[in-house]
Amino acid sequence: MTLAALMIEPDAADDVLARFRVASGLKSELKGSRIDLTERAFVFELLDTIRWRAVVSVAVSATRPLPGADRGDHDVDVYAALLNDAITPLLPETGGCATIVIDDGRYSPLTLSHVRGEIAEMLGPCGQAQLELSHRLAGLQLADVIANSFFNRAMPSERQGEMAAIVKPSLDNGRIRLRVLEPEDISGSV
Repeated sequence: MTLAALMIEPDAADDVLARFRVASGLKSELKGSRIDLTERAFVFELLDTIRWRAVVSVAVSATRPLPGADRGDHDVDVYAALLNDAITPLLPETGGCATIVIDDGRYSPLTLSHVRGEIAEMLGPCGQAQLELSHRLAGLQLADVIANSFFNRAMPSERQGEMAAIVKPSLDNGRIRLRVLEPEDISGSV
C-alpha cells in the first residue's frame, strides 16, 4: 500500500491538470493506474513547472495482518498509519495552519470520519481536515499519480525500472521524500 501527501496550491494543481488534459485529451479523472509511462512522465514534467512538495509513505512488509487478525481492520490501520506518516513531515512547512484534503472514495463514511478526526486532532485548532472525492479535486488526482508511481516502483514488474527513472529526479531534488512504514508502525491489529 502506498500513499502520497502532496503539498500544492489548489490553483496550481488545477492548472497542471488542465494542461495535462489539453495535451493528452483526457476527459475523465486522472488516475495513476490508467495512464501509460509517457503520460506519467509528462505529469511529473508539468509538476516541475510549479511549486510543490510530496511525501510518499510505503507499507510493503506491514500490509499483512497477523494470523487471526481481521483483514479489514488491519487495512484501515495501515491506511491511517500511512496518512499520518505522509502528512506529519509536511506540517512544519505549512506555517502551522494547514488544510488537509483526504480522498473520500476509499473507505466507508464512518471509517473516513474517524480518520479525518484523527488528522484534525493532529493539526490542532488552526488546521482543517476535509474529505473530498478525487474526481472533483486536481490535487488528489495528482497525488494518486505520485502514489501509484511509487507503488509500481516498489513492485517487481517489467515497468519497475521505468517507474524508478520517472520519479528519480523528484527524489534527487528533494521534491519527494520517501518513507517506508514498518510493521511496528501500524497500530491496532499489528
